[in-house]
Amino acid sequence: MSDHILIVDDDSNIREVIGFALEKSGFSVSVAEDGVRALSAVQSRTPKLIVLDIGLPEMDGLEVCREIRKTSDVPIVFLTARDEEIDRIIGLEIGGDDYVTKPFSPRELVARIKAILKRTRFVANHQTSKLSHGDLVIDTDRHQCLLAGQEVPFTASEFDLLKTLVAKPENIMARNTLINAVYGTNVHVSDRTIDSHIRNIRAKLSQAGCGENIVTVHGVGFRMGSCRTT
Repeated sequence: MSDHILIVDDDSNIREVIGFALEKSGFSVSVAEDGVRALSAVQSRTPKLIVLDIGLPEMDGLEVCREIRKTSDVPIVFLTARDEEIDRIIGLEIGGDDYVTKPFSPRELVARIKAILKRTRFVANHQTSKLSHGDLVIDTDRHQCLLAGQEVPFTASEFDLLKTLVAKPENIMARNTLINAVYGTNVHVSDRTIDSHIRNIRAKLSQAGCGENIVTVHGVGFRMGSCRTT
């Protein structure tokens, strides 16, 4: 059975273009033209991934994402008509896995979707031992992160990024290394996307009681801190 993708956009032309590109690549597709219908669609048929426009009428895409994240960690790729950093940062910080700015290449969007789904399938099927560092434990089989025994929720991209750092906690990881580990080598992702994910991971771990988590090594990259709860 093909992976099912939900497309949420109030522009019928965009829904049609994305739907055609996805179906041509072997995906099954459903669409919703507003946030309310999107939430209903997620409940009735859980998609493998959601392509979600930020600029929806009435209930915008950011609000839709917040509602979805209350009950689901389904990967979300945002579409934004404005090339403004604030849109991208907020979208990633509230639980988005990636973003694409309009106008966009359907081929690029499909490539990003495939990269995200490949990562989620790898996590679901890859049988490895748990990773641990300090009070942090990452269970790759369950796609679960525990800090001092308490679960900390992360999106698929955040989870993969944290897992990459925890796998070699003493190593300093350059942004390009992290981009390749999370997104693959055939998808263009800016450094700011990684920075937004790092900021979000730090905030979640700090809120859970771990202040020294990811350390910035200026001009080089990132490494793990002690990851001890206070």
